[in-house]
Amino acid sequence: MAEEKIFADGFIFKKNENSPEFVIGGLSVKVDEAIVFLKEKSNNGWVNMDIKLSQGGKYYMELNTWQPTNGNNNVDKKEEVKEDLPF
Repeated sequence: MAEEKIFADGFIFKKNENSPEFVIGGLSVKVDEAIVFLKEKSNNGWVNMDIKLSQGGKYYMELNTWQPTNGNNNVDKKEEVKEDLPF
């Protein structure tokens, strides 16, 4: 069963199709709603959100609730680089 979506209150992302190619989109923040949302959802001072595209073609922001398993954070791990040099 999929987790319930938690929409990011106070945040609106819009893509303007008439913008130059290098402009991804714009973010509007309704400060009062956003502050409440951020305070409720913060984890160690951070709130992660994903920008997604609805089936209706509109962008929305959703709280990213992913947590690493067994306390390890894959971002902190450095992968061993193996080089296959011919000499």
